[in-house]
Amino acid sequence: MTEIRLENVSYAYGQERILEDINLQVTSGEVVSILGPSGVGKTTLFNLIAGILEVQSGKIVLDGEENPKGRVSYMLQKDLLLEHKTVLGNIILPLLIQKVDKAESIARADEILATFQLTTVRDKYPHELSGGMRQRVALLRTYLFGDKLFLLDEAFSALDEMTKMELHAWYLEIHKQLQLTALIITHSIEEALNLSDRIYILKNRPGQIVSEIKLDWSEDEDKEVQKIAYKRQILAELGLDK
Repeated sequence: MTEIRLENVSYAYGQERILEDINLQVTSGEVVSILGPSGVGKTTLFNLIAGILEVQSGKIVLDGEENPKGRVSYMLQKDLLLEHKTVLGNIILPLLIQKVDKAESIARADEILATFQLTTVRDKYPHELSGGMRQRVALLRTYLFGDKLFLLDEAFSALDEMTKMELHAWYLEIHKQLQLTALIITHSIEEALNLSDRIYILKNRPGQIVSEIKLDWSEDEDKEVQKIAYKRQILAELGLDK
C-alpha cells in the first residue's frame, strides 16, 4: 500500500520558485531517502508533507487522504528534549497532549522503553545522555505521537560517524519491529545507502527530482564494492563526478 504519494507538487515563496513538479511515493514499510545538497528545498518539501505549509500546486496523499494535516511523525536534527524533564517525562508528553491519563501514559511508556532499548535511562535527564541516546529518546517521543508515517529531517546528521553507524543499525531494527514507514532527508550519501530501500535525488533551483535509485543488494557480491558503484551513480546524478 502506498502511504505517501506526491503528484506534481510545486511551491514558491513569493516570486521565488522553491520546488517544481515533485513526484514521489513511499509504500508501507519502506525507508526512502531524499538526497540532495543544501538549498534545493528538502525541508520545504517536508513542511508541505507535514501540513505545516499549504499545498499551492499538485497533490499530497497520506494513507489515502489528500492534503491532510498532522498525519505524520516529524523529527528534526535537533532533538528538542526538555532539559528539566527526565527521559520518562519527555516521552510521555505526546500522550498527555492527547489527554491520556498520566498513569496510563507512564505504563505505556514503560512498555515501549524496552523496545527502544532505553529502560536504563528512564529516570535520567537529557544532559546526562550521549548524543546518540538523546536521538533515541527523541525518536521514541516522536513515535508516541501515534503516526507510523515518519519524516526524519537530517535526524542523525549531528552525530559522530561511529555513533551514526550504531544508530542506523538500531533504527532499522526498530523500523522493522514497529512496522514503520519513513521518508528521510539527508545530504549524506553514506546515510542514504545505509538506511534506504530507494533514494530520490533532488537538485537544481527550483528543486526537482532528477533520479530515483532502487537499492538492490546482491548477496553474491561484497556490499562495500556495491556501495562504491552506487556512490558513483549518485555522484554522477548530482553532477559531482568530475
